[in-house]
Amino acid sequence: MTIDGLTHLRSGKVRDLYAVDDEHLLLVASDRVSTYDVVHPTPVPDKGRVLTGLSAFWFERLTGVVANHLVSTSVSDLPDVSAETAEELRGRMMLCRRVDIVPFECVVRGYLVGSGWKEYQSDGTVCGLSLPGGLVEADRLPEPVFTPATKAEEGEHDENVSFEVVADAVGFDLADRLRTTSLALYEAGAAHAAERGIILADTKFEFGLLDGELILADEVLTPDSSRYWPADAWQPGATPPSFDKQYVRDAATATGWDRQPPAPALPEDVVAATRAKYVEAYERLTGESFEEWLARR
Repeated sequence: MTIDGLTHLRSGKVRDLYAVDDEHLLLVASDRVSTYDVVHPTPVPDKGRVLTGLSAFWFERLTGVVANHLVSTSVSDLPDVSAETAEELRGRMMLCRRVDIVPFECVVRGYLVGSGWKEYQSDGTVCGLSLPGGLVEADRLPEPVFTPATKAEEGEHDENVSFEVVADAVGFDLADRLRTTSLALYEAGAAHAAERGIILADTKFEFGLLDGELILADEVLTPDSSRYWPADAWQPGATPPSFDKQYVRDAATATGWDRQPPAPALPEDVVAATRAKYVEAYERLTGESFEEWLARR
């Protein structure tokens, strides 16, 4: 989209980035949905607003753990924009401080699932970290583990790396701060989610630096960056349904798609079910209705 007076810098799979001034950027979350790093031609209505609302909720809640880049989610805090643009931005924009992004995804895993489960079956490890024997799919790990990954270029996949690789790249002190802060954020997020009847299985964080201060950036603990499960559906031995785009993955896979561009269009029922899951995640985690979030924008 075009925003009056702002320079568009780039677009990712979900977010569009704009320059506001020398100290601030504007992140706009679209309704685009991707699977296997490929964007589908069919949007999921309000998905971007859910991601923004949840990020805003978590940024505020986690300020006691680490500072973050969020300044405002209100259109009134932007330079003059048209009424039409303001409505498009409502509920899906974050005015943020500019930070120097750390070039690694800070992943924390609390449960044995996905690629971690596959690696454990063959090697008894997750991202090279040894785990006890006898664990089954979706088991809770003895303690959460920090498993960083590279930040891939557009169209490529993140690659897991060791803590030592991160330390070599950014220095041991910063790498240790990233690990310690990521684990603390996961523990705080998982504890709140558990109170709401939800398991935070794993998640990823992005950080930046501002005048030497570590800053939590991008999005945080959303269904796009995290794997959430309903606690009452969890049982070790099988992966439970999740509050994310699993309907989209399942529908895309069922078409025989080879995971290469272009991605297939999505049926209306899949879009509706995916939107419902995202909204349910927002409402259960925040304790307010999705309509209340929009009304406050």
